[in-house]
Order: sequence, then structure tokens, then C-alpha cells
Amino acid sequence: MANNTNDFSRRKFLATTVSGLSAMALFGLSNQTLSSPDQERKNQVSEKKIIYRTLGKTGISMPIVNMGVMNALDPALVKRSYEIGVRHFDTAAWYMRGKNEEMVGNVIKELKARDKVIIGTKIYIPHEQRNISAAEAKERYLKIAHESLKRLQTDYVDILYSHSINNIEWLNNPGIVEALQKLKKEGKARFIGFSTHSNMTACINEAIRTCVCDVILTVFNYALGEYPDYINALKNAAAKGIGLIAMKTQCSQYWYRQELPETMQKFYQGKILHTAVLKWVLRHDFITTAVPGYTNFQQMEEDFSVAYNLEYTEQEKKFLQDRNVKMSLGYCHQCQRCVPTCPKGVDIPTLMRTHMYATCYGNFYQAQDAIESIPDKKGLNQCTTCGSCQAKCSNQINISKRIDELKLIYA
Repeated sequence: MANNTNDFSRRKFLATTVSGLSAMALFGLSNQTLSSPDQERKNQVSEKKIIYRTLGKTGISMPIVNMGVMNALDPALVKRSYEIGVRHFDTAAWYMRGKNEEMVGNVIKELKARDKVIIGTKIYIPHEQRNISAAEAKERYLKIAHESLKRLQTDYVDILYSHSINNIEWLNNPGIVEALQKLKKEGKARFIGFSTHSNMTACINEAIRTCVCDVILTVFNYALGEYPDYINALKNAAAKGIGLIAMKTQCSQYWYRQELPETMQKFYQGKILHTAVLKWVLRHDFITTAVPGYTNFQQMEEDFSVAYNLEYTEQEKKFLQDRNVKMSLGYCHQCQRCVPTCPKGVDIPTLMRTHMYATCYGNFYQAQDAIESIPDKKGLNQCTTCGSCQAKCSNQINISKRIDELKLIYA
């Protein structure tokens, strides 16, 4: 009987997890299901002017809002994004085991727009495989880069990143640095850099010191506004000419509203949350652009509306001034402060990222990749013998609840 109950709970939770528009995309429902009702307006010329910024020393000019393609499965969404003014598409070799790059490549080819867009992609070696020699790292990076070019159907990418950097040693791995510089010299990557989700301040400061990278793709959102060391690192990087692109800009958006008090629910109705926090990011002029990971046409329109005007509405001001908003966004800061509070030293930040990919985005590819990156004896298997989770978050994340939900997913 206990097993049946657990199976039922797991099925119920998974059903909730993949509900909504993101799940509709995941399971291949039609474009019409996802389309906004005012699609007939798509050929009208907007009188509003899109705000552009220059990406550091690269000289690339791009809109301040673009597209993170990671969670998108609908080619029509990529195409429509281009039609409304998006010019930078961010993908990676690892996303959907290469199918994400293939989709981007197919759409850009169909549009005959390669010379009008900026394509960014990433090379990733899972964390548990990073105990390789510099020579092997170089060989694997070169191989993955060439495979990406083939999937994207292009001779070059505009930005090539070393993906998911979380320590200085991997950032400075001589094999990786040599591979990226070789690809740049050969014209297969116009500019090079790295993406980072954790230990961001240290990695960005090291990039400033070494002067190797042109672009950094990093987490930046309203929940991180009280980290002065991090913001100073971003300012210093921009001052050195490093182009900064922001990801994870809208925290957890709608998906964690069930954890909020009733007084906060009103802020999760309509588009106020999306536009307010995205404007907050882009009003920091050291950020060139944001790449929100929208998955349907309504989210696309809400996000891209910010590209025309960064002035707050009165509703947005009220939203951002409420102290409870910042404390209740449900975003894991990846600050690592929770780890010492766990008796077994579990990698809780990566588990929280896994939870985000699975329950926020409905992207089980990325969730699986994240959970598999955790070293032995630091993962979810260590949580199974705990009667109750003792780990504590300094930013009010309900760690215990999210780990319990992960146990249901990966039971």
C-alpha cells in the first residue's frame, strides 16, 4: 500500500510539474495552441523604437531583449521572435542533446538571416568529467565546436562560450583557453567567453584579470540586488570592455506562487512580474542585453515589450518597492551558505537548480544534466535516509519541500 501511495503522489506531482504552456510545448502541441490571439498583427510595422546597446569591445549592437532558446521547442516561436525584432539567439550544444541548435539553425536558414542575427552557443563538459588533461579538454572542445557549427548550419558563431564555469581552475584550463583562441583565430567564433551560474563574482574577477574573454553570460536578477561585491564585479568587467549578457533574469516567475502568502498573489497576475524584474535588470546599463527563456508567444510579447521602454509603470514601482517581493521570489542565489547546514554536505545549490529546470521550465534534459553533475556522496541519494531536512536557506527558500519534490521525480 505504501508503494502505491508513493506512486500516486509521484504521478500527481509530475502532472503538476509539466502542466501549462511549457508542458504543451514539451509534448509537441500545435503552434496554434501556443499562439497569441493577435498574431494577425504580425506584419504591421511598429512605430516604437527598439533600444540597442553595444556588447562591450566586440562592437556588436543588439536589442536589449533577446531570446534564450534553451526551453523552446517550437520553431515558429524562434521565427516570430526574429520578426518582432529579436536579433540574438542563445543556445548550446548540450541543450536537448543538440536538437536546440538544430532548430535555431533551421529557422535562421529558412529566414535567410544569418548575416542579420547574432548566434551564441556553448561548449559543455559535465562537471564529473572535468578531471581530464588539458590536451583532452582542448580536443573535446574543438570537436564539440565543429559539431555545433554543423547543427547550426553555419561557418561561424558570433559568441562561443565555455559553459557552466564555477571555478577559476576550469576557467583557466590551458586546453580550453587554447581551443577557444584557436577557434577565434580561425574565424569559427567571432568572440569567446564563458557562462556562469555559481561562484560568479570570483570567476568574473578572474576574467577581468586575465583579459582572455570578450563576453560573459551570467545570472543577474532582482533577487541578487543586495550583493554589492557581485555588482561591482559586473561594473568592473563592463569597464574593461567585456560584454555582459544576463540570464535567469526573471527569477522563478509564476511557478512558485503557491509558496507565497495570499497578500503576494496579486503580483503574480498578468505581466507585472515579468516586465518589472526584467526592466530592473536592464536599467543597469553595464548589462548589454537579457536572454529570457520564454516558451510561448504571450511570454515573448511581454518580455520584448521591455525592449522599447525601461521606465517603470506605477504598478511596477509598487511591486519592486515591496520588500516582501524580493524575499519571496523563490530564487536560489547559489550562494552556498546552505551547504554547511546540511549534516551530509549535500550539493544543495545544484539540487535547487535541478528543481528549477524540472518544475519551473519543464526541461527534464537540463534537470537530468544538472543532477548528474553532482559528485558522488553529494547528491540526492544522500537525502533519502534523512527523516527531515535540516538544511537552512538564508534567503527563505524552502529547501526541504523542494528536495522532497525531487525525491518524487527521481524515485
